[in-house]
Amino acid sequence: MADRADRADQKKSDHRSGRKRRFLPPPVWWPLPVCALLGMAAGGAYGVLKAPEYAATGYVVAVPNETTEPATAQGFAQAYGRIATSSSTLAYAQPRAGVGARQLRTQVRAETSPDSPMIAITGTSKSAAEAADIANAVADALTLSSNQAAKNTGVQLLLFSQAVAPSEPASPSAAISAAVGLCAGGLLGGLWLLARPARRRSGEREETGRPAGEGVVEEYASLPAQGEPSGHSEPKEKESVR
Repeated sequence: MADRADRADQKKSDHRSGRKRRFLPPPVWWPLPVCALLGMAAGGAYGVLKAPEYAATGYVVAVPNETTEPATAQGFAQAYGRIATSSSTLAYAQPRAGVGARQLRTQVRAETSPDSPMIAITGTSKSAAEAADIANAVADALTLSSNQAAKNTGVQLLLFSQAVAPSEPASPSAAISAAVGLCAGGLLGGLWLLARPARRRSGEREETGRPAGEGVVEEYASLPAQGEPSGHSEPKEKESVR
């Protein structure tokens, strides 16, 4: 009973004196999990709030004439793939696509293959039907404009496959965005940990008023050089002479 009373009195005295309990400092690696969690939350929020984006792809093939070699058709396919997103081609495709010229330029891309005379035209939009309409409009405009010079080039473009409205969006889901944010946050936390030792050394310089390692250099300089006799060895040599 007396011990309990003493403990109670001690707690009361500590409370009255306003003593503060000392908490243990956080571990050194605390930025790593904190940054990873923040990155995951930001990535998940971005995946949820951003509107889904759809992509539809149509294919156009370059066909040589009877007097034209297949390698020539493949070379013209590379050239037509570059002008698929030009201003003249998009001007033909704008009425059917129903999108402005500037907006249409950002919503369509063309890709070619070095192994086949095939051109892939992809349209992107927040609507699946609009993405397919953009890809088909640009593919038709490219074939019409290029076939006007088919007599001179000996190569004709034909529509190989029309674009179909996709059933699923091409943009990453919220889970994938959260995973990417988690990796990015963990990377930032690791960089934070790598940068901390340099800050500590700079803090030591400010506290001591001299660069870190200066005391070690002074102590090393005070040591005798190799082969040089120390001050304590001289009396011994004198005694031996005597």
